[in-house]
Amino acid sequence: MQLTVERMAYGPDAIARTAEGKTVFVTGAVAGDVVEATIDTEGPTFARAHVERIIEPSPNRIQPPCPFVGLCGGCPWGALRREDQLAAKSENLRSALARIGRFSADDIDRLVRPIRHTEDAWGYRNKIELAVREENGHVVLGMHGLDPDQIIRIDRCPLFEKAFPKALKSAAGALSYLGNSRDLSLERVGVRASRRTKALEVALWTPTGGFPRAHVARVLEDALKPTSIVRVMTKGERKARRVVKNELLAGQGSWTERIGSEVMCVSAPSFFQVNTAAAEILIDLVMDALNPGEDDIACDLYCGAGTFTLPLARRCAWVSAVESYGPAVRDLRRNLERAGLDNVDAIGGDAVREFPADEVDVLVVDPPRAGLDPQAVELISDTSARDVAYVSCDPATLARDLARFVERDVFEPVTVTPVDLFPETFHCETVVHLSRKR
Repeated sequence: MQLTVERMAYGPDAIARTAEGKTVFVTGAVAGDVVEATIDTEGPTFARAHVERIIEPSPNRIQPPCPFVGLCGGCPWGALRREDQLAAKSENLRSALARIGRFSADDIDRLVRPIRHTEDAWGYRNKIELAVREENGHVVLGMHGLDPDQIIRIDRCPLFEKAFPKALKSAAGALSYLGNSRDLSLERVGVRASRRTKALEVALWTPTGGFPRAHVARVLEDALKPTSIVRVMTKGERKARRVVKNELLAGQGSWTERIGSEVMCVSAPSFFQVNTAAAEILIDLVMDALNPGEDDIACDLYCGAGTFTLPLARRCAWVSAVESYGPAVRDLRRNLERAGLDNVDAIGGDAVREFPADEVDVLVVDPPRAGLDPQAVELISDTSARDVAYVSCDPATLARDLARFVERDVFEPVTVTPVDLFPETFHCETVVHLSRKR
């Protein structure tokens, strides 16, 4: 059928409507396209389709620098102009606040600030993960396709840190060579790079068991000259595998990045924002919202390796930092020691169970995509904090949680600021400033 695409969805697809008014999620289109599409699945209220032919390209459509846009899952919005990406992300946030959070149009206009972003729309990612598969007796490494069963072989990724243009090709080539003569049992490969510290790490994710450590390290060192090579060993079922050991094969054993005024060490299993420059915008927004003072007691929930903990510790008298993921807790303690900060209690455990009982003046939460547990909203509302900064990576769960805060009637949102950490994708971070009601 012929469809005129209206807008971008919160997802890789665009949205059109049939003549009867049914919503169609269209893969391979951008807002403004007129396309010939084939329906893949259809339900009573919506359908999914893919583009067969672009009849009339949108004025918002561009020719991206990556030939795999529409095939690879890494840059689903790569054919859409940057300014239109930014507008769509802002609109998706506003839509979630209205539909899920039940905020009025006037409240949304009052709260939502213009989207913040960096200059780089490509070449910003400090981390890329390569998928691994055996095909016809050969080990193949590449990017995940939109089709989950597909691996796309690449020589380079335009999203990846532009200071290391040959790193991915070299890593894939070396590991393919090794895998064709030895059983490496690779599950995936992570490559992290920093233009600021010049650190380059290769992390090999494998099950436990025998592994040709010395030979693998030697070949990768010759191919990439990395600063660190590690093996991350895992156990358990595929969908619930857990890290049991992070083994040093060569070099430093961790990746370093300069963010703001701090230099942080991050182990391969630990989370770190993939866009360092944009993550600095998050730090600035959090600090502006909390305005911490030298006598303040702070709390950092879901703190990771310390992205917000360290700047808080520089400004506050004391910080309680809570993180459930063991490798990240170890990284946090190492980063605090490296920074010479002794005014932080690094607490390993669940944010709800380990919620600090002490009085707190300012509080930051940066939960995973699932958002806050209802009990966490209650605990935060029962604190003495004057200001809360909520850093979210999902508009839907953010809107749900903000509605819960409003219902508790202790904190009220003051500003909601989207930040484009992930150009060429639909993902967007948001920093919300919540202040205690007077």
